[in-house]
Amino acid sequence: MLRGEKDHVLPRFSDPRLLPISEKVVAGQRLSFDDGIALYRSHDLLGVGYLANIVRERLSGNVTYYNVNRHINPTDVCVAACKLCAFGKQKRNPTSYTMSLEQVWHTAGVGYSEQVSEFHIVGGLHPQLGIEWFERMFRGLKERFPSVHLKALTMVEVGYLARREKLSVRDTLLRLRDSGVDSLPGGGAEIFADRVRRIICDHKIDGDEWIETARTAHEIGLQSNATMLYGHIETEEDRVDHLLRLRALQDDTGGFQTYIPLAFHPQNTPMRHLPATSGFQDIRAVAVSRLLLDNFPHIKAYWIMMTPKIAQVAQRFGADDIDGTVVEEKIYHDAGATTPQALRRDQIERLIRKAGREPTERDTLYRPVRRDDTTLAIAV
Repeated sequence: MLRGEKDHVLPRFSDPRLLPISEKVVAGQRLSFDDGIALYRSHDLLGVGYLANIVRERLSGNVTYYNVNRHINPTDVCVAACKLCAFGKQKRNPTSYTMSLEQVWHTAGVGYSEQVSEFHIVGGLHPQLGIEWFERMFRGLKERFPSVHLKALTMVEVGYLARREKLSVRDTLLRLRDSGVDSLPGGGAEIFADRVRRIICDHKIDGDEWIETARTAHEIGLQSNATMLYGHIETEEDRVDHLLRLRALQDDTGGFQTYIPLAFHPQNTPMRHLPATSGFQDIRAVAVSRLLLDNFPHIKAYWIMMTPKIAQVAQRFGADDIDGTVVEEKIYHDAGATTPQALRRDQIERLIRKAGREPTERDTLYRPVRRDDTTLAIAV
């Protein structure tokens, strides 16, 4: 029985390895490392998706969340030279850019007529932008847009700022919080396995540092998201290890709101020889994460990376979020993403309804948003 509901009539799985997993899922029991490997290697994608949908509907019913957000990438200058990245550039590169504070504030206001509820702010590791510059940026945004939630700076950016300023991670996060940062995005996690990180992103903080930075953020009251970049040189074991490390931290802090699986886009990167992920892989990544991350309230199908159509399908394979309006996303488009730069609210709601789900606009903290006659976004 599922929480007093009628017994689930389980399908006849074509992969017998799914039967014991299905018994755990229906009983609400935690899945193991070996279960995760079986889910990644199963040829029965529909069976895996069926199980993920049980968990998804148990947690979120028929609702799919979205928000009205705007991405701001203040600079693409980066001291790192990660093989997975097509966005970051060396400062001497004539095509690199760094916004002035006035440009950041202006960019934030463009399109504000849609009543953006969140600014998602990430960029490169700039060698000359110190923490005071970021504090001024965040304070300026809060002065101009006091009702907008600032979801800003990845764990990698926080770690870099701490080292640059010779501050502890805690003190860095406290200063960012006090200048206006409301929560942190989940980027930069990539894959926690040291073997993989040494190849794809050896200039970034390691997996343990990412985990501990997130832990510290949660301890001072900053919630965050979490991600995993898949589809490059990692193994199924690396993926499951990554997910279970996130699950363990969530057991400790409860500070993660959403998990977002991110497909690697090889085009325009030093790893362009690798094939792009398939829709089959993208859907499986969503489903497996929903089944393993039993303590994460939300799983996001990020339409920017997986295309709106795959994100639609994912709403039946474990996802309950499709992200938002976005507006001018740079990082994944520089890596070859061919999806639109933005979607309007009505387009997102149509996508969700066509998937058979009920669209619910949310703020960053997943509070439902209603709009009055003047289209103001109000969290309720």
